[in-house]
Amino acid sequence: MKLIRYGKPNQEKIGVQINEKNYDVAAFGGDYNEQFFEEDGLLRLEEFVKANQESLIEISAEERLGSPIARPSKIVCIGLNYSDHAAETNAKIPEEPIIFMKSTTSLAGPNDDIIIPRGSTKTDWEVEFGIVVGKKATYVEERDAMEHVAGYVLHNDVSEREYQLERGGTWDKGKGCDTFAPIGPFLATKDEVADINNVRLWLSVNGQIMQDGNTKNLIFNVPYIISYVSQFMTLLPGDVISTGTPAGVGLGFNPPVYLKAGDVVELGAEGLGTSKQVVKAYGSH
Repeated sequence: MKLIRYGKPNQEKIGVQINEKNYDVAAFGGDYNEQFFEEDGLLRLEEFVKANQESLIEISAEERLGSPIARPSKIVCIGLNYSDHAAETNAKIPEEPIIFMKSTTSLAGPNDDIIIPRGSTKTDWEVEFGIVVGKKATYVEERDAMEHVAGYVLHNDVSEREYQLERGGTWDKGKGCDTFAPIGPFLATKDEVADINNVRLWLSVNGQIMQDGNTKNLIFNVPYIISYVSQFMTLLPGDVISTGTPAGVGLGFNPPVYLKAGDVVELGAEGLGTSKQVVKAYGSH
């Protein structure tokens, strides 16, 4: 199944995508949130869609898509998880996964604008393969990790490099700005992705391909990441874990290249769809 949410920000309704068309399932009730995943929502939704397939109402292609999951309890990210990206940023290959957080207020729809923070000159892009947690996870063994997955999402881990690297403290300052976590267009359930260890992901800026990577090059793979993170914090249903970005970020160029107002960022991943964000300056949107 492919789950979508659509409508105005903070007023999204739920839907599903079938054969690349979006359909409303608001009659199912609720939202794609912690409670939904916790209470076998995916299974119940699948049964609802099968029972009502003939009567589902198609959603206009003009409708805005929101994040396919409601605001989660947390967005956990893994840093420097592709060796080529570590190399381009002159960073040492980590011995253990690097964990940082994005604020939940950074969550945005897949095609919403990216707003450059006030005074920022170093806003950057990062295409990532995201995991959506389906079941509470505490001290999970790697062999059991996949039982805790609801599905996968496309994520642009937008980053302000000055805030992240030059302003002291941890990376979180440069990761949690408003609009810095466009997610979607849909949540793909586990069965929709043939091989999570072989997913191509790419990103372009103004039509020029900047990133073209594959999850087969992850330093720490999906089951390991879930198990690892669960040793330090309880993962709740609906939480997002973003698994890191391949080479090709603006910081890695010499000299670095950063986003400016008017730029168009497009990204995609096999099985996870595509998204498109227009970059705007703070105060102009």
